[in-house]
Amino acid sequence: MNVYEVKTLSQRLEGNRYPGRGIVIGKTADGKKAFTAYFIMGRSANSRNRVFTERDGSVFTEPFDASKVEDPSLIIYAAIRGFENKLIVTNGDQTDTIYDGLKAGKSMDEALTVREFEPDAPNLTPRISGMLTFADGDFTYQMSILKSGDAEGSFCNRYGFHYGSKAGLGHFIHTYVCDGNPIPTFQGEPERVAIGSDIDEMVNELWTALDEENKISLYVRTIDLETLETESRMINKNK
Repeated sequence: MNVYEVKTLSQRLEGNRYPGRGIVIGKTADGKKAFTAYFIMGRSANSRNRVFTERDGSVFTEPFDASKVEDPSLIIYAAIRGFENKLIVTNGDQTDTIYDGLKAGKSMDEALTVREFEPDAPNLTPRISGMLTFADGDFTYQMSILKSGDAEGSFCNRYGFHYGSKAGLGHFIHTYVCDGNPIPTFQGEPERVAIGSDIDEMVNELWTALDEENKISLYVRTIDLETLETESRMINKNK
């Protein structure tokens, strides 16, 4: 077994009808930029009734048709926010928990001690989070998953992963292993994935690899490590 094997996002997602929500963080192959992506999927009408919007550098999930919103608590949130030299990416309102924690001098891991998996039994969807930290012309990044320790949701397991950056390498974490009822929670460490240098090629690869019926929105951003200038792409299935 090659524990250092790196696969493309297409290979990681091949045949997977429902990985849920996913975060990718890594460094472009040319070594010049940080890369991050966030996507959402949905099976129910409430989950599918969403779009991404971007305001002042932050990315939000919002209802596509406000009149059809059933329960906004787990589907409407800030997915991406910046704080000083950091960029936060999560699948829920723990984005704000991390942001507030950083303002109070806490680390991401410390801030998340007050949160746990989503209260959506029987799925008990995990909360996945990522954060990039920029310094001295480079960056490090970390990922976190908070998930139930049993089928009843009686306690929360917390896992944190911290990475240095390497050109062409990224890590991919998603909420579910695959489709199911209940939906099985992501297992193990974030998956090692290849990160290219062309943002449009990466966007096309990821969007194409996601299941056509269940994919909803995708947001991709690169950050130039020398200038910190950003470039982004956003796709919403609902237009």
